Amino acid sequence: MIDLHVHSTASDGLTPPDALPALAVGAGLSAVALTDHDTVGGVAPFLAAAKAFPLLTAIPGVELSTQYCSREMHIVGLFVDPENAEFQTFLAEQRRERAARAERMRARLTGLGYPITPAELAEVCGNDCPGRPHFADILVRKFGFPDLPTAFAKLLKNGAPGYVPRTLPPPHAAIRAIHAAGGIAVWAHPVYRERNEYAFARRILRKFSAPEIGLDAVEGYYSLFGPNETAMILGLAADHGVAVSGGSDYHGRDDQGIRLGSGAGKLRVPDELLPELFRRRDARRAERGSGN
Repeated sequence: MIDLHVHSTASDGLTPPDALPALAVGAGLSAVALTDHDTVGGVAPFLAAAKAFPLLTAIPGVELSTQYCSREMHIVGLFVDPENAEFQTFLAEQRRERAARAERMRARLTGLGYPITPAELAEVCGNDCPGRPHFADILVRKFGFPDLPTAFAKLLKNGAPGYVPRTLPPPHAAIRAIHAAGGIAVWAHPVYRERNEYAFARRILRKFSAPEIGLDAVEGYYSLFGPNETAMILGLAADHGVAVSGGSDYHGRDDQGIRLGSGAGKLRVPDELLPELFRRRDARRAERGSGN
């Protein structure tokens, strides 16, 4: 089994990046990718720790938030070079926007009667990628919310009084940055079980798999997918010539019962996906090296 969608304390997870390789081996995984939000700050310790486990394939990655047709789309980059200048410029802009949004959200929550100081946010965040889970942590600790889902439902989810939307780049900009860093771009968690989104997913894959944009893969295996969602995405991937990836979206939190490698208990991302993902990585790098 593999898990190619994992978060750490470098963004909004609870597990330090250098602890993830040992956890992955303990979970029976043959490969794991660190894909923190808008940062590769955890990649170096993650890869260094993975050297102790020579049978584990450790993949440097990132998760980027984008917007298309008023809808947020997440693009995971796998096999990225953290030092690439174009990629780093893109990430820096994303982090600046994330920090500005966090300040707007902090002011809004304070106005609603939930005062949160910058020092409190910095303490719980511990990095330069503040997000709604960090606010939820503070609401639970400081204001007596029973758990993170309750904090999200009352104040932080889209449409709730404390929610502040992000200003996000289009997907093609994120895909271009990932390709510049020698990686491949994966559309993360493309559909939701409670919605009938076949037409939407088909339209997106038709558009973004075209050569001028170059989406490489789509997550067909995900913690919140059932068999129907996986079958649908596998079929659409085959129809549009993109590879298949998968992962748990593990954050080290227990609010959804998501565990590394096994998601909510039934996730099994097959090892057989890896060779095609590596092949596409090599093709992208060869294409970039040739100047095409």
